[in-house]
Amino acid sequence: MWFFLQLLVQGLAVGSVYSLIALGFVLIYKASGVINFAQGELLMLGAYACLAFLTQAQLPFWAALGLTLVAMGLAALVLERLVLRPLIGEPVISIIMATIGLAAVFKAATAAAWGTQLRSFPPIFPEQPVKLGQVVISQVYIWTFLTAMALMVAFALFFKFTRLGVAMRATANSHQVALSMGISVKAIFALSWCISAVVSAIGGVLIGSINGVNITFSDFGLKVFPAVILGGLDSIPGAVIGGLVIGILENLSGGYLSQVFGGGVKEVAPFVFLVLILMVKPYGLFGTEEIERV
Repeated sequence: MWFFLQLLVQGLAVGSVYSLIALGFVLIYKASGVINFAQGELLMLGAYACLAFLTQAQLPFWAALGLTLVAMGLAALVLERLVLRPLIGEPVISIIMATIGLAAVFKAATAAAWGTQLRSFPPIFPEQPVKLGQVVISQVYIWTFLTAMALMVAFALFFKFTRLGVAMRATANSHQVALSMGISVKAIFALSWCISAVVSAIGGVLIGSINGVNITFSDFGLKVFPAVILGGLDSIPGAVIGGLVIGILENLSGGYLSQVFGGGVKEVAPFVFLVLILMVKPYGLFGTEEIERV
């Protein structure tokens, strides 16, 4: 029982970060109808940038994190303006291929700048573990979970109560209606990329503080993909729930099934679960069903 609770708590912490990263996927998809295959690379760049500010510039953590978020936000705005905006109106496959190309460029640039070896973050959170009965929880997992949950609550309030958040929701529902109400759809596209890059950077710092970072860190984008599809590509609550479910499932399968089937089960189990769910709910748990009449 205690072993189960231990895995559950760790799964919740990792799943909360998956939810945060999945939110970035959903924001871009809702605004522009594009799946961003460079999301994992944005996560990796954010983690490496924060690590560079911490270890090379010797800045305190909060200053390093603040500079990282500003840099990632500005980079996303430049990226959207120079690469992605000219592709508006072009076939979606062209934009998708552009994101795949960007992913390759980001990965190569990161390897050239920082190498491919594993790098560890200096301790960010208190290292003394917390004991709940026989469950021993590292404080990094607790702070990761609390930080991710606080950010998701903040984003929920932003989308519900601010003019900008309402404009983003209107644009996601219908570009034509948004334009008729005087909303700049291009500005909303840029904001979506900016928020997506910022949440990815935060996710990268949180995950990086647990596992360290190297060039394969971008694979987290692929690991989050089942969470996005499970929740529904266009559903923000779905992204949150999908991330938590995949995080818990991944940890439980790693804890129990890897003893039977060997290593690698942890990575495969979320995709098997995803296939099973899609057989019943093709648009994910909370995705919008599109009905085409012929």
